[in-house]
Amino acid sequence: MAREISDNIEEYLETLYKFGSKDSYVSTTTLSKELGIAPGSVTQMLKKLEDIGYIDYIPYKGANLTEEGNKIAQKITRKHRILERFLKDVLKIKDENLHAQACEMEHALSDEAERAICHMLEHPDTCPDDHLIPACDFDFANCEDCINSHNDIEEIGIRDFHLLSISELSPGDEGEILFIRGGDASLNNALNVGLSIGTKIRIADSDDSNRYNIYLEDTLIPLSRDLANNIFLKI
Repeated sequence: MAREISDNIEEYLETLYKFGSKDSYVSTTTLSKELGIAPGSVTQMLKKLEDIGYIDYIPYKGANLTEEGNKIAQKITRKHRILERFLKDVLKIKDENLHAQACEMEHALSDEAERAICHMLEHPDTCPDDHLIPACDFDFANCEDCINSHNDIEEIGIRDFHLLSISELSPGDEGEILFIRGGDASLNNALNVGLSIGTKIRIADSDDSNRYNIYLEDTLIPLSRDLANNIFLKI
């Protein structure tokens, strides 16, 4: 990333990612409460972030991440959540200490270390609080390609756009599958329902929080939450 980004800016973008979505704005009040910062100071920072190009800001409505802001927010959120998984599963840190420990570590975690942790944990899809771990921004179509690559971190291509999992999308959203997280099992599960890299799908309504419906052309296909968490689209 060409621009040096402060820990403070990353915290704002991470909070906007946590409470917002591609279609919704996060209020100044929500940011103030979550970050423990006075509303006036939050407003000043939001104007700065808009000038930089990381957010769209509307007074009295709030802020929403731009494409560039979303990429940064997704990256730091991924590091935080994968660190929580590492701290809990490997280091056995108490649940009540996971968030604070991850917050202290996330800004200093290198891409190389993040990739190594992901490999060791076998590419987890959720953190201990069951929140989705975003996809990495390495330009691979699946995790097996990443594991089998012997390139140094500096030689690995980076996507110039961010991806969203099926479980993050809303009815009517449509796009192309560009990344499937997991090993051979995830790839086979996707193939079994007709999904692969390059497949174009549309999100359908669902009345079950553990099931997601999609349209593949005119065919309605139900997906489990696990599979939906691990199939990522560019929309």
